[in-house]
Amino acid sequence: MKSIKNSLAGAAISALVIAALLTSCQMKGDPRLRTSGREDKAGWIHVRLEGTPREIGFQHGWHLAAEIDDLLQTLAFYLERATKRDWNFYRAAAERMFWPKLDPEYQEEISGIAEGLKARLPAKSYDRIDITALNGWIELAWYYVPSLDEKAKPGSAEIKAPGYCSAFIATGSYTEDGQIVMGHNSWVEYIIGERWNAILDITPARGHRILMDALPGYIHSGDDFVVNGAGIVYTETTISQFKGFDENGIPEFARARKAAQYANSIDDFMTLMITGGNGAYANDWLVGDLKTNEIAKLELGLKNHPSWRTKDGYFIGSNFASDPKLIAEETAFNAQDASQSVFVRKARWEKLMAEYKGKINAESGKKFEEDHIDASTGTAAANANVLCGHADADAKGVPEFAWAPFFPGGSVQGKVTTAALAKDMKMWARMGHPCGEDFLAAPFFARHPEYRWQEKFLKDMKANPWTLFEGKK
Repeated sequence: MKSIKNSLAGAAISALVIAALLTSCQMKGDPRLRTSGREDKAGWIHVRLEGTPREIGFQHGWHLAAEIDDLLQTLAFYLERATKRDWNFYRAAAERMFWPKLDPEYQEEISGIAEGLKARLPAKSYDRIDITALNGWIELAWYYVPSLDEKAKPGSAEIKAPGYCSAFIATGSYTEDGQIVMGHNSWVEYIIGERWNAILDITPARGHRILMDALPGYIHSGDDFVVNGAGIVYTETTISQFKGFDENGIPEFARARKAAQYANSIDDFMTLMITGGNGAYANDWLVGDLKTNEIAKLELGLKNHPSWRTKDGYFIGSNFASDPKLIAEETAFNAQDASQSVFVRKARWEKLMAEYKGKINAESGKKFEEDHIDASTGTAAANANVLCGHADADAKGVPEFAWAPFFPGGSVQGKVTTAALAKDMKMWARMGHPCGEDFLAAPFFARHPEYRWQEKFLKDMKANPWTLFEGKK
């Protein structure tokens, strides 16, 4: 009897495998996939998407199904521990607050992602609300949840809005050819950041072509390194310890995607980002227009949104706000504490901009994103004070991000582009620490067992070489 049961079980598994293979073969002939493709390269997944919103979504869900599934499992696990809310909470919040405020084309694209995911992984039960919550998880976890905690018990909420990323944009006399150069490295929890490895080349039926990095399943970039077909480039760094969230506002991820797809100018970008803002994922946005060679910084809070513009200069980001009014009214940030990572990195940025004035190009941009000089000591270091951050090696952690000592977070990848590259829809990208160092999970957990709870999903993050990516011809 046991052998019969084993045979039946084996036959059932074989049938499922065969059915999945047949489905895969049939779907590869689906006309919705005709204009799309996937290439795995140097730690990145380069995906080409083209068509109507529903077609783009389906292609996305199909080509990145395994990665989206893995990411959704990781987020559900991590956020329940980090925020004391389970995935059903995030689904309910996304369905109530975010889904109704999305433009129909983005509802279609998200629905398409869920459809493509289901077609590739029929045993899974993900739907459009899972994908909506995925796109808005940063907004919900680090802005909405603290606002709920504050309402429940005023003065009790921990301000968790983290200070992700180091970035610059320069033009005029600061760059080698007088044209725009832009660079960015992402800082985030390694458990999430090691999965931030998609490069999306999107040709939508309406609007501009987009080349950007993203988390699998995102309709936006998320860490925000974007080139569009109208010559607009943009990136950002997060405003540390921001507080404020408007449940009636439009989600940031929808505004960022709309700006990527429809902005023709810096003014367009600012209008699209400011209009309907919900306060979540409050950033210093660095934006450039290749047509005019102008760059700008938009400091986007909920109540305040000052901006600066120039055709000869630079803007930098390392999670510090510049506007005193915004700092006073919308953050819990101590702007007088110069020992904070945000200010040490700001000092390093300013030194690099002065040192490389007139010489900034793609190669120097890579060096900036790899940089390991701690400006507080003037020496090389691997800690949270350097542009290529390593909080996992820092005994003080990053208090302004609510990251405890040796927290497994920091830089997880880097990107650089220039006017000449961006005009051809090209950018350099490096997956893993931009400096080239590997993060190895097993020895880290041995040294810091307090983080062993992440072991199920936190794996090695290997550094890859700088690689040039371009949109299809």
